[in-house]
Amino acid sequence: MQDFIIKVLHLPPVVSEHGPAIDRLLFYVHVLMFVLAVGWGIFLIYTLWRYRQRKNATADAAGVRGHISSYLEVGVAGIEAALLIGLAIPIWARGGTAGNFPPESESTVVRIIGRQFNWIARYPGPDGVFGKGGPQFYSPANPLAIDPEDPAGKDDVVVETSEVVVPVDKPVIAFISSLDVIHGFAVKPLRISQDAIPGLSNPIWFKPTQVGDYLITCSQLCGNGHSSMRGLLRVVTAEEYEQYLRSKAPQPGEPVSYE
Repeated sequence: MQDFIIKVLHLPPVVSEHGPAIDRLLFYVHVLMFVLAVGWGIFLIYTLWRYRQRKNATADAAGVRGHISSYLEVGVAGIEAALLIGLAIPIWARGGTAGNFPPESESTVVRIIGRQFNWIARYPGPDGVFGKGGPQFYSPANPLAIDPEDPAGKDDVVVETSEVVVPVDKPVIAFISSLDVIHGFAVKPLRISQDAIPGLSNPIWFKPTQVGDYLITCSQLCGNGHSSMRGLLRVVTAEEYEQYLRSKAPQPGEPVSYE
């Protein structure tokens, strides 16, 4: 079924645990829209034939005398409400990217910050705690506004090359934000998308299921360099992930650079 949906909707291969549920929802919505389009098309053709001028030369001022049209409208509204409540909402209630977040202690936590026109990834250091920050710490040399005196931030790993690395088969919690305008963090094979809004930290979570490199795109028009705001989300093994963090970690005594 999954392969059929991907082929029919021309979707990229899915590499996240919640992805198949997203694809099924998209497929069911397309099927519903097709049925409605065909149904209303048939009704339109019938109406044009049934009330053609040759057969109804004189207009009927009284119009419809029964209540069947009212019943049909109520019925259509009821079916649409049942589809929304019974199909669309439970997909999020069961999990996915918008609810039921796993514990951070059992997940890979990363902060992803968009700016014109690249992505910044920030990981907690070996202590597992992000350094504190605030607008009062902002400067051109410290655009992430991290408190330089907070010990927890001394070992944070900051990568500004539009590369995000996460381990496979483990939940990932990503907090998405922006330094300037509204961006959109989207990775189609993972079936994830979240707005990056200045002043907000929007969480999203997913569980990658396949090692590989996947394109990050900006899903919000963010300026004249929007088309070039691309990145790479790399899903690697747990061992490769640990090696990556060690290779990017600041050396003892070395100030962390955020530019």
